[in-house]
Amino acid sequence: MSLKPVLSPSVKSPGGASTVILTSTGSHDSTDPNGAANTNNYFLGIYADSDSALYDANFVSGAVDQVAYTFKKLGGDILDIELKPANVYSAYEEAVLEYSYQVNIHQAKNVLSDLLGFATGTFDHTGQMTGGDASGSAVNLSFPRYEFRYARRVGDGFAEDAGFGGTRTMYSASFAVTASVMDYDLQAIISHAASANKDQGIGGTVDYSGLIGNRRIRIDKVYYKTPQAMWRFYGYYGGLNVVGNLNYYGQYSDDTTFELIPAWHNKAQAQAYEDHIWTRLSHYSYEIKNNKLRIYPQPDGFNPYMWVNFTIEDDPWNEEAGNEYGVTGINNMSTLPFENIPYENINAIGKHWIRRYALAIATGMLAQVRGKFGAIPIPGDSVTLNSSDLATISANEITALKEELKGILDEMTYRALAEKDAEMITAVDKVQSEIPLLIYQG
Repeated sequence: MSLKPVLSPSVKSPGGASTVILTSTGSHDSTDPNGAANTNNYFLGIYADSDSALYDANFVSGAVDQVAYTFKKLGGDILDIELKPANVYSAYEEAVLEYSYQVNIHQAKNVLSDLLGFATGTFDHTGQMTGGDASGSAVNLSFPRYEFRYARRVGDGFAEDAGFGGTRTMYSASFAVTASVMDYDLQAIISHAASANKDQGIGGTVDYSGLIGNRRIRIDKVYYKTPQAMWRFYGYYGGLNVVGNLNYYGQYSDDTTFELIPAWHNKAQAQAYEDHIWTRLSHYSYEIKNNKLRIYPQPDGFNPYMWVNFTIEDDPWNEEAGNEYGVTGINNMSTLPFENIPYENINAIGKHWIRRYALAIATGMLAQVRGKFGAIPIPGDSVTLNSSDLATISANEITALKEELKGILDEMTYRALAEKDAEMITAVDKVQSEIPLLIYQG
């Protein structure tokens, strides 16, 4: 029986054959130096280490089978392959991690906008979570609710400026109005109240004590208080004579006419009445420049106090105590609580891609080994090694596999799926519109 050609003469057994050749299959034996269960044969070993959260006996079996796959694909039954089983195991682990990376990138595109601001975590050198509220929750394997978190954050900013929402606390303060004095430095008044913990106007402690310091306040509203206007609408001898609605006191009150009108009509009238008093009967107007208030006309002392609503400006990455809204949470792809995908959660499609990718890596390794020698002398001639060809094949295959996987995943983003569903609905509607409709005859 003839022996296979030997191309690597650097390490030889006493019989003359190379000892660095790939075996036809791998080994499951953890005590075997060439065994797939031996973590020394991997650069991380997170899928083969029985103490790891990602340990999977099926991964070890997959690595063993990858040796046979590589042996056959590279022609090991015809020509020696100058690789160790450990090289193939390492390539297999790298392929699994590359697949996990690509799929996690894909899922990040799908869900990042829905997870912004939620809890992140801390990670070790392998990418596994070591702490955080999301630890152990397999977020990258979940299908989260649609939250449009970034749109909400933008909406909060608009709502805050519009005066009906937002994430900053709105505070209220009063100050004494002095007859004939038109100008008031609201920044100084409120800063002093915060440091003294005493309202400058009506007195009493303030809920913004110690919060201002040198920070600027933002005035939202300046107003003074008079007896409430709404009681004049609903109350005794004051209304608009259209309150009666067969509910509560309306039909019995002596200052109403007995009319049947819907409740929303009363509410709209009340709002119009309140707005009328606010717009037409307000005694003062004002302007604010650099938080300095000027009141028009000159106060006459009738209203001893005025009030302001304000917020305290701060850096946008700081949160108010007890009012956390995600500033320190997920803010980009890097802080997503995504771990390496467990081997058991990779289906047949993924596992075949992993085999092909691991083979491409192993081919590149073989190219590097054979590249150490330009040619091997044999009796009467020499054999030129194919390292450059193998290197080209490996690089092209690695690039093609990455582009293939990325292209498939891009076609399956949630947005792309929704667009395809919309196209399908349009196509079905078009087909349905061409189907003749029967005329019903009763």
